Amino acid sequence: MAIPEAFEAHLKTGATTICRAWALTRRDGTTYGFTDHDLGFSFENISFRADTGLAARAIQQATGLAVDNTEAVGVLNDAAIREEDIHAGRFDGAEIRAWLVNWQDVNQRWLQFRGTLGEITRANGAFNAELRGLTEHLNQPQGRAYQGPCGAVLGDAGCKFDLNQAGYFFEGPVEIVEDRKLFRFAGLENYDDRWFEGGRARVLTGPAAGLIGLVKNDRLSADGRVVELWEALGDAVETGDMVRFDAGCDKRPGTCRLKFNNLLNFQGFPHIPGEDWLMAYPASGQVMDGGSLTAETSTALAG
Repeated sequence: MAIPEAFEAHLKTGATTICRAWALTRRDGTTYGFTDHDLGFSFENISFRADTGLAARAIQQATGLAVDNTEAVGVLNDAAIREEDIHAGRFDGAEIRAWLVNWQDVNQRWLQFRGTLGEITRANGAFNAELRGLTEHLNQPQGRAYQGPCGAVLGDAGCKFDLNQAGYFFEGPVEIVEDRKLFRFAGLENYDDRWFEGGRARVLTGPAAGLIGLVKNDRLSADGRVVELWEALGDAVETGDMVRFDAGCDKRPGTCRLKFNNLLNFQGFPHIPGEDWLMAYPASGQVMDGGSLTAETSTALAG
């Protein structure tokens, strides 16, 4: 990133008043400002606090597509970054910006780094966060995978299904919750058994508001409904907290057609040849459809 002329002119004076400043923006929009100067300041409608105990190591940057990286080290502070929020995943993937700032004139600053938070470790009342540059996104797989199941996420731009349609979601208060992952309801009989299995659960109110989990099991019986998540939520869920469950999809064309009436937007290739197509040979009465080989076929191939 180019150095602004005013900031460069200040550096050339030789008697600089430089400090570091960081802005951390979580995915829910909450923004935190930190600085290693002994006094706080503000710019871009962000207040940068000096009492957080946050420090950063040297930033490694290079030309080309190499991934820029650095680390931030800080003290867990209830008024700034809480251990509970880190454990709940509220800082996962948060945007981070780092400046060199002339603390006597904050208009003279240089945006030195921009990226996201990577792995966060915590111990002994402190945390260590890896900072990943913008080129990190180029390491993600690109293109489309040719596979039998649907490659879209239910409700995304590829799927195009509207999950806000009546009958495809439930919003209501928590009745009984166990271990932050098992939800029990006396009713909810209007939804078929396993309707939410493979779907998404979101907490709307309470200490865990904004946290999301994936539904592992959804069972409906005469005693009520039990919805189990794959992992416990990162913060406490209490009776009366509002939750939302979205319908689940197993990525099969039959489910797409019958459950969601959305087969035109199916993003899989159900007729792609299976592995046994590579071993196909002329035969009568034997269908090579991609399924498991029968004992008779295996014997014939071995012979």
